[in-house]
Amino acid sequence: MTSLVHESTLLAGRTARHWRAQPGAFLLTAAFPLLVLLLMTGLLGGAIAGGTRSYLQLAVPGILAVTMLFGLETTMIAVAGDAATSVTDRLRSLPIRALSVLGGRGLADVAASVIGLALVVLGGLALGWRPGSFAGLAVAAVLLLWLRIGLLWVGIYGGLTARGPESVAAVQILVWPISMLSTAYVDPTTMPTWLGLVAELNPLSATVTAVRELCGASTIVGSTWATEHAMVLAVVWPALLTAAFLPLYVRTYRRLGD
Repeated sequence: MTSLVHESTLLAGRTARHWRAQPGAFLLTAAFPLLVLLLMTGLLGGAIAGGTRSYLQLAVPGILAVTMLFGLETTMIAVAGDAATSVTDRLRSLPIRALSVLGGRGLADVAASVIGLALVVLGGLALGWRPGSFAGLAVAAVLLLWLRIGLLWVGIYGGLTARGPESVAAVQILVWPISMLSTAYVDPTTMPTWLGLVAELNPLSATVTAVRELCGASTIVGSTWATEHAMVLAVVWPALLTAAFLPLYVRTYRRLGD
């Protein structure tokens, strides 16, 4: 166990050195959700909620969850790049565990996610958003990072099995519809009935609703079991993603080159 943690930390340090070598790209990626917050509140706040300050209570928790989704394509690009440049093959030739490679990527991604969350929280506070309590915000941060961990395995497995730039581009395109077709930005009761139902059943919406509740925002009244039990599903969905994609990654990693 000690060696696994040590190997994972060393590999996470490798990723951090890449960030240090390209700080502009890293900072742009980390700050992108903050830009989305500014655009959404400035452009849509008045139309949706009658004012920017009112909309912030709805939007900030939603964009915090979306921040975890935005990291998916970044993970996939990094893993696909390692595979394309034979870095993955060199790692496989070393006397280290497959889980160490996964752990290194995971530690680095979670660290980047913490920075992204902090920027959105600080931006929201500067604009006038106020969480119900900082204890609730802390619990919400745990749920958000748990969602990121669940999505992490999807990105790593997708990057490892990507057949070319087209696969990564497809994920980058799909991230936006997935985030928009949720309860992150608007109340689903304002949508057509069938579309609101799809938005509530989006796994992202469970975390959004749970974070809103923990941050003291008015809870959206949904029409499905998923919204009524959002706190439970915010724990279950990432666990299911982990159970599905983590074994797939390990099996694919071990079979590379066979």
